[in-house]
Amino acid sequence: MSTEPQLAFYQRLPEPPGLEIRVNFGIFAGRPATAAEIDELAQSLLTKVGEISIVAEDRHEIGEDSEASLHQVRIDVDPEYIPEDEHEADVLAGRIVEAAESWARDCVADRRAEISEP
Repeated sequence: MSTEPQLAFYQRLPEPPGLEIRVNFGIFAGRPATAAEIDELAQSLLTKVGEISIVAEDRHEIGEDSEASLHQVRIDVDPEYIPEDEHEADVLAGRIVEAAESWARDCVADRRAEISEP
């Protein structure tokens, strides 16, 4: 039995997160989000929901006729933190989206990478 950490692994999830918010960060910032910026986002969201997962990813979507690369931030909220009432769940989702948009705008205003034309 190997004691080395696994480089690649899989996990089958019986259910997806209760709520998933995606922030198209790179389109507006021209760069990936920094670890410090992710920490700021987490602090602002913890006042709205008890526990979250934040993933900053370089996403590559590739098909036979197209290819796209982008920097995206994904916020996942576990189902146990989502209210049962649909209206209350929508209100929570709106608050998280509003906080994420405000955070992203502040990040872009602080530091934006200039995209050069070839």
